[in-house]
Order: sequence, then structure tokens, then C-alpha cells
Amino acid sequence: MVRPYKTNGEKVDYVGNKLFPKVNDVLNQDYTVEEFENRVKSFVDDSYWEAISKVNNRIFISSTEYFTKLGALFTILPMTTRMISSPGAVYGKEAINYTTDTCPITLNWFNQEKTAFLSESSQIYLELALLQKNITQVYSIYNSFRKEEADASHLSEFHHIEYEGNVNQNQNIKIAFGLIKQIIQDLLKYNLEDLKVFLDNEDIKELQDISNQDQMKIITFKEALNTLYEDTKKSKYKEFTQKYFGSWEEVRLTEIYGNLLGIKEFPLLEVPFYHAMVDGSTPKVADCLDIIWPGYREILGSGHRVRNINELEVKAELFSLPKDDYSPYLQSRKYGSYKESSGFGLGWERLVQGILKMPFIWSASQFPRVDRTLKP
Repeated sequence: MVRPYKTNGEKVDYVGNKLFPKVNDVLNQDYTVEEFENRVKSFVDDSYWEAISKVNNRIFISSTEYFTKLGALFTILPMTTRMISSPGAVYGKEAINYTTDTCPITLNWFNQEKTAFLSESSQIYLELALLQKNITQVYSIYNSFRKEEADASHLSEFHHIEYEGNVNQNQNIKIAFGLIKQIIQDLLKYNLEDLKVFLDNEDIKELQDISNQDQMKIITFKEALNTLYEDTKKSKYKEFTQKYFGSWEEVRLTEIYGNLLGIKEFPLLEVPFYHAMVDGSTPKVADCLDIIWPGYREILGSGHRVRNINELEVKAELFSLPKDDYSPYLQSRKYGSYKESSGFGLGWERLVQGILKMPFIWSASQFPRVDRTLKP
């Protein structure tokens, strides 16, 4: 089945595909710089790169066609910023020091006193783009950068397909799920032979099943923890926190529930500041949802954005946001024409890794960028 990983006790194994053999304890496997230094030779010797090139091309075509049909406009955005989307590690308090996606890459920008950050998401700027008159839906396909060591499912530079619209979170989830389905349907229609380089008939059938789903299973984060506790009897899952929620847990939950899985309503202070709170929630949770690929990891994160200046100012205080740096974002909520929005970001390389059952994310990327080399 088209599930790259499976749990094995407390470890995660790679199940193998038609080209790559099984790998035990795959999440603890390290890359070698030599693999990237030899990538050019691999392009010449290994014909499967042609298939990956064609798969990537189809994902681009499918995404742009899908968003165009929705009426969303492609938006050109900067890669340098002082407004990173997940600033916990830089500015945040201890309560959020274990959140993910919080480590930006810094650089000197001419003679500016402050350092610049390379963008780790286009989301904030997509929100600002919606302030333009008669613009109600926007999207971007851009590079994202995170100062984290590469591993089986993380690159230091990767690509996001991101959407933002004046829609509620339920509509947003439908749009996100629809994009994933559209990409798979188009790959099956136009790139079946490329998929078959990596996948057997059973894998192809599972992709067809995903593409034909009317809806996906959605559970709350609280339900996810309860399920993990019932499955393992480990008391750590009784704590309402993401501190113990990682790769193993994501893989295991998809084994229990099957197929694509949506997990919503994460602890409010453990997710990026821009998420709105679910009204009346106790404990407080964010109006957000992650989509987990079967037998793999989160491939898409989505959420309803902070709704007004009062909520945003409270969040700015909680997350210790420097108001001078984030003044454009704070300013956006002060206009009477502001409309609430929701959006999502889909990790391109993770999607390819999941679809093709590749062992490592760098094996699904033609020009991977990791922390210890800039080759090829």
C-alpha cells in the first residue's frame, strides 16, 4: 500500500517501494554529503529522476489550474522579512519553546541594523495581499527556509504551495482536501507511467481510493491523544500537549484510522500566533487542522486566522512579538474593510515523498538543501 512508513514498536521503518529497499528505524538514518555531491552522476545513471521531474511538473500544473478555477490569484511575494510566521524560538516565551517550525535563517541585509529572516512561509504576506480591493483569494508557490537539521522528512529549504482566502475554516479544509485530490487525480490520469516507476498495482489502487474520497476522517487533537493512550497505555498521552506528539504518533494514527487523516484543534499556545481560537474551548484550542499522509507525516497545515485587532494584540503580547517588526500585520486588522480569512500550506517535497513511497525526503528532491552542504 502507498504508505512509506510503518511503526515497529517504538521505531518507524520504511516499507520500501519498487526501487528502494526496506529501511529499519528510518527516522534515525542520517544522510551523507557524498550522496548530494554525486547527485549529478545520479541524474545521468538513474532514470527515475525523469519520472520525478514529470511528477513535479504535473503538481505545478494541477495546483495552478485548481487555484485558477477557484478564482485565486497567484501573488509574487518576498523571501526576506522581519515577520516570520512562527516566531516562538526567536521571540516566544517558555510556554511555546517546543513548538515546531520556529527556527528562521538569518542574513545581513545591506546596512540594516537588524538582521533579515528568510521566509519560512508566505502566509503572512498572503494575508496582507487580501487587503487589496476586490482580491478575495490568493496563492503562492515559493521556497521556504528553516534553520533545522535535515532528517528523513525535513529539508532546510523546501517548497510550499500556500493558499489564503476570505473563507471560513470548514471551506478552507474543503479547498485543501480538494487540492490534494486534484493533484492525485491528475497524476493518475497524465503521469501513470511515472508513478509506476516507483509503485506497484496495490499502491496505484490506494492512490485511486484517496482521489475518490468524498471526505477525509477528521479527529480533534484531544481525540488523537486519547487514541494513542488507548493504543499504548503510556501516561504521557494524557497530557494535553504537543510535546510528545511527533513522527511516530502521526504514522501510528494513520495506521489506526487508515487513509488521509485530519487532526484539528491543537493547544492554542503551541501553534503559531496567527491562529484564531475556537470560541468557548476549554482548554483553549486553535481553529486549525493538519492533514497527515497515510503511513507518513503531516503534509498540510491549515487554520483560521486571528479575527480582529483585539485578539491579535493579546496574541502579540503572549508571543512577545516585536510590534515594530510586525506593525504591517497588526495594522491589517485596524481597517474596517478587513475580512476574516483562512488558509493552508502544503509541503511539496513531503507530498512527493508520500505519493512515491520514497525513504527520505532528499531522495524525492532533485536539488535538496540540507544543513551540512549546498551541493549540488
